[in-house]
Amino acid sequence: MPMSDYTLFQEIPLTRPTTPLLDQIDLPEDLRKLDINQLPQLSNELREFLLYSVGQTGGHFGAGLGVVELTVALHYAFNTPDDRLIWDVGHQAYPHKILTGRREQMHTIRQYDGIAAFPKRSESEFDTFGVGHSSTSISAALGMAVAAREQGLNRHVAAIIGDGAMTAGMAFEALTHAAHVDANMLVILNDNEMSISENVGGFATYLAKILSSKAYTRMREGSKKVLSKLPMAWELARKTEEHMKGMVSPSTLFEEMGFHYIGPIDGHDVHSLVNTLNNIKDLSGPQFLHVITRKGKRFAPAEADPIGYHAITKLEKDHKPETKAEETETKPASKPAPKPKYSNIFGQWLCDMASQDERLMGITPAMREGSDLIEFSKQYPERYFDVAIAEQHAVTLAAGMACDGLKPVVAIYSTFLQRGYDQLVHDVAVQNLDVLFAIDRAGLVGEDGPTHHGTLDLSFLRCVPGMVIMAPADENETRQMLYTGYQYEGPAAVRYPRGTGPGVEIQQQMTALPIGKAEKRLSGTANDQSKKVAILAFGSMVAPAQQVAEKNGYGLINMRFVKPLDQNAILDAAKEYDLLVTIEENAISGGAGSSITELLMQEAVIKPVLNLGLPDRWVDQGSPAQLLSECGLDAEGIEASIQAYLAKLG
Repeated sequence: MPMSDYTLFQEIPLTRPTTPLLDQIDLPEDLRKLDINQLPQLSNELREFLLYSVGQTGGHFGAGLGVVELTVALHYAFNTPDDRLIWDVGHQAYPHKILTGRREQMHTIRQYDGIAAFPKRSESEFDTFGVGHSSTSISAALGMAVAAREQGLNRHVAAIIGDGAMTAGMAFEALTHAAHVDANMLVILNDNEMSISENVGGFATYLAKILSSKAYTRMREGSKKVLSKLPMAWELARKTEEHMKGMVSPSTLFEEMGFHYIGPIDGHDVHSLVNTLNNIKDLSGPQFLHVITRKGKRFAPAEADPIGYHAITKLEKDHKPETKAEETETKPASKPAPKPKYSNIFGQWLCDMASQDERLMGITPAMREGSDLIEFSKQYPERYFDVAIAEQHAVTLAAGMACDGLKPVVAIYSTFLQRGYDQLVHDVAVQNLDVLFAIDRAGLVGEDGPTHHGTLDLSFLRCVPGMVIMAPADENETRQMLYTGYQYEGPAAVRYPRGTGPGVEIQQQMTALPIGKAEKRLSGTANDQSKKVAILAFGSMVAPAQQVAEKNGYGLINMRFVKPLDQNAILDAAKEYDLLVTIEENAISGGAGSSITELLMQEAVIKPVLNLGLPDRWVDQGSPAQLLSECGLDAEGIEASIQAYLAKLG
């Protein structure tokens, strides 16, 4: 379809756009009643509505804009939900949600009690597989294809995966197995040459790198000079070169893996997409469709800056786009500098530390922007390693570096470290290797929901022998703990939350903290019930715990270290206080509080202990403040829990 049939949007609509065709689509069965020639208009309306709705709520943005036509074509060609569509990661699933009965709920996406940021099985029958982490779609689709075959169902199954997610080993494991079992399934590679950061190892660049390399060019030109004098030899060499190009092209790669490869085709030509899908869907065996799209398509700012528009925050109600005339007006007085986020503190520390120690290597699994490694990647490009979406490889790469004298720092989100857990255990910890893990997004991260909350890391790290685990209470402790973990010779982890902290002054001078030493902040006094209470708080929970302690005359210990524990501080508190309260932004089961209870039992100290933390269930999306309140981990909830427990003690 010619580009003129579509609109290029320059700004996000502030009022709900007019969408007469889209308003008729409550479910995909309504979509399939349209004439194919109406689909370009529907795509226009869907894209404009997406711009408007995400502008109201914030959320993942660029990927959805890039798959508007593909989403329309998939629901038009396939009989969903009976036919299965499995979206990888879920960043690109907003158009899918709009077309599957949730158009008028989009204003609640990523909000408390609203619809989820990612496909969720309990939310809609059209969400056939719950996602959030990348590279799972092909494995899940294969499982569904096998189930359909075993049940004798004529059901189509399609996995839609991006080129960023395709870099993970799990995707290739599934591809290999799909060919082995000869499953009737379709894999659609949404190739937009962009994951969240610049895609490392993507299909769009690797062939170009090979064929444009100096070594290849020198070899080709040198061979041409020699062999051109021998016509038959030169003809053979030319054919060999063409064959070599074919052997490293995507078509040959997937054909050799056992897939029938089709493409690449224009992912923004809805007519071509529908026709191609109709031709493919009844072919037997594994099929592979390569679709070329553009992230942020037809929203000019997002096309120009796909990384910046991967996700956006909601627009303020009084927002209006800047114009050239406005740019000439007198600028308002400058606002106070915003508080640095924990990720900013890490990014600055990494650059400072690298300037002092040339052994330092920074590793991230495709989270350069989120972990604030941009400046480090610019200052120390030879010491910066973005391994793409390959958490397992990131950890073992660090292990290999540490074996030969380097000091790797792995910057990774708590939720993604779960994927590299086996490597952390066997490749790093068993060998007692000198690797520092900077664990970002620990605790409740907010609107992305349970797939992205970092609720388990203290539990799964605490049981690993030899690990040092630190949880900073504020910004300055984050910097000093990173330095402490770096100086420690062995596996260490610093886990810190998303966003900003209390706002304390950050000391630029780096000082190592004594390993396993807590900080006694407040001494408690007897309250009205003649019970002395001490709160033993970890990390982000120190700030609300301090509010409660100061109000009620409780003692407060900033534990700092989850492992090793400050045993003397705990045993002294058990002697001095009538009730110990542990607080952490982690699952209670197996968490930091559990370690304190275990210590008291080992020392035969019988003392009431109240463990506060995240409940034994999955916490949905919402703002961090809402979720902490729901879980009883804000100051009000902490105080209420302590008072209720004191009432039980009598």
